[in-house]
Amino acid sequence: MTLPVRRFDAIVVGAGGSGLRASLELSRANLKVAVLSKVFPTRSHTVAAQGGIAAPLANSTEDHWHWHMYDTVKGSDYLGDQDAIEYMCRRANEVVVELEHMRLPFDRLENGKIYQRPFGGHTQDYGSPKMAMRACAAADRTGHAMLHTLYQQNLRANTQFFVEWMALDLIRDPQDGAVLGVTALEMETGEVSILQAKATLFATGGAGRIYWATTNAFINTGDGLGMAARAGIPLEDMEFWQFHPTGVAGAGVLITEGVRGEGGYLLNKDGDRFMERYAPNARDLASRDVVSRAMTTEIKEGRGCGEHGDHVLLKLDHLGPEVINQRLPGIREIAIKFANADPVRDPIPVVPTVHYQMGGIPTNYLGQVVVPEGASKEAVLPGFYASGECACVSVHGANRLGTNSLLDLVVFGKAAGEQMVRDIAALPRPHRNLPKDAADASRARLARLDGATSGERVDAVANDLRRAMQAHCGVFRFPEELVKGVEMVKAIAARAARTSIGDRSMVFNTARIEALELDNLVETAMATVVSAEARKESRGAQARADFPERDDANWIKHTLWYREGNRLEYKPVHLKALSVETFEPKVRSY
Repeated sequence: MTLPVRRFDAIVVGAGGSGLRASLELSRANLKVAVLSKVFPTRSHTVAAQGGIAAPLANSTEDHWHWHMYDTVKGSDYLGDQDAIEYMCRRANEVVVELEHMRLPFDRLENGKIYQRPFGGHTQDYGSPKMAMRACAAADRTGHAMLHTLYQQNLRANTQFFVEWMALDLIRDPQDGAVLGVTALEMETGEVSILQAKATLFATGGAGRIYWATTNAFINTGDGLGMAARAGIPLEDMEFWQFHPTGVAGAGVLITEGVRGEGGYLLNKDGDRFMERYAPNARDLASRDVVSRAMTTEIKEGRGCGEHGDHVLLKLDHLGPEVINQRLPGIREIAIKFANADPVRDPIPVVPTVHYQMGGIPTNYLGQVVVPEGASKEAVLPGFYASGECACVSVHGANRLGTNSLLDLVVFGKAAGEQMVRDIAALPRPHRNLPKDAADASRARLARLDGATSGERVDAVANDLRRAMQAHCGVFRFPEELVKGVEMVKAIAARAARTSIGDRSMVFNTARIEALELDNLVETAMATVVSAEARKESRGAQARADFPERDDANWIKHTLWYREGNRLEYKPVHLKALSVETFEPKVRSY
């Protein structure tokens, strides 16, 4: 049976912030664009971003893009590519003003300018004790406001959406490896189609669901990473996962860093503001990896709160009801619902929780996917682009600064869209011929599931994977635990190939979707634990007990993990910026 083929100029997989910003650029260029999303676009995970989007507008304090660049390089623990970081910081004001002109409802200062709050790791004057007010906020629902704004703009531009469709596998040209599109499953009917395009962008978001405790939604299963890995494309820097300091204890729901930006602070069971001991200058607004490790240390050393001493407290009642209700209304709602604590009166119990992947599909700052080929470590892969959390540009290096994620989405979503417009214009009008085996891999995966009469339950295997990652690849990493983690994930990968589903119906079969997502979770977890075990140093989010120091002589390099044989390669970090001098690595303190 031949599958139906639909042809477009461009396909965007994922309808979060970066996918919608890219599709807007493509639609405005009058190209035929298809946007695939597992959920309705405004349900994409960008909606959960709370605190703000970084831009050195200098509305409340003096600021400059070069200071922002320094903070981002320092925050990345010097593993970020400085050309990409400069590009992002220089375009920050432009993209935020553009969003404002699209009518994103930012909070306002008395003078009518966009309200900005301080955020962790963002300083004035190259790391001085004075914090920069750089986070442009729409109360504590900035991602929600951004997603709705971009979706409305896409409707205006007549972008075509394929809602509740799941991309399954990449299609590549066997002659030169160029990406020709994807196979995709329509959830409503269970039917598989080939979607062919001259340019394919992955904006599939993160994969926090490889961990047991995460702020990520159930849809964040690393679909883009799994598809790329199965197509022979390496994944970059997957050992680096950010643990957000403040997830609600026991629930994992995100409490924005904006709470601390507004003046909230952390306490241990003795009522001690412990961050003063770990980061004397920035205190509660130190970089996220620093705060998460400090909290974990307090808990491990017996100064945690609650009956089991397994969390710390986030105090904000001193801000007063007016500030909380005006600037942090969503946080109050979350705290009451998930922690049974009204922050107007009570502190919120919080614990470090997996939040963001710094690694992903290797790209340059124009959104083009780059892979080692011949003498080049970064040859452009024709027809393939990635942006947002699924991409590794790498602006975040070993640790991301808060509010740089929303900035990453719009800067590199727009950049990828612009590059795709240029590349499509340079291509011949007809599409390439599809290879005869274009859909074979996807068909085989579905046939295995539908034909399996016995096997383990998908949820049992997925939960074992999450427990293994949480236990063996967490905030602090121990050598024997990492080695054991690699073996456990390998065993779980073998089990994932033998799962079965009880429901074989075609219409909206969520069991089949979860089984297909498990394949992507396994690839992502394998890349993470293998890369983490191999990196013999502590840097940013990777904190190893046996190698507690950063090793700049040997490890200022990006990891590349290949699915075939769990092979690792490395490539150099771009230390040379586009137009300014390099920020040389130095000791990172806050």
